[in-house]
Amino acid sequence: MASSAALTALIARREQLEAELQKSEKALFAAESEYLQADHSQCGSVLKGFEGFLSSKDTLRKRARAYRPEDRVFSLSSKSSPATLELEESQRDAEELGGVMGPGRGKVMQASKGAAQKGWQHT
Repeated sequence: MASSAALTALIARREQLEAELQKSEKALFAAESEYLQADHSQCGSVLKGFEGFLSSKDTLRKRARAYRPEDRVFSLSSKSSPATLELEESQRDAEELGGVMGPGRGKVMQASKGAAQKGWQHT
């Protein structure tokens, strides 16, 4: 009976840790989304550099830029984060369709294995 109680306690602790991990990953995803959509990210980011600040063109700074799923470096570092799950789902959809249209480019794109690290490959 003692091992049964210990097993029950361990299972409860595991569920608690999984819930905490999921909460932390959602908070990281939200903070990362906020960072990627912030005004300052129009001219660069910590990951891509800030060369845009050197540009004197206001139109470049005002232009809205969409970020790509692989820009979520921190969220994609976890196998169970919302970003990873979203990327895996889009990869499955792309595999089922045999390709997917690129965002605003009109090109067919194929999800590669390990797209979180390598990104999308144009076909």
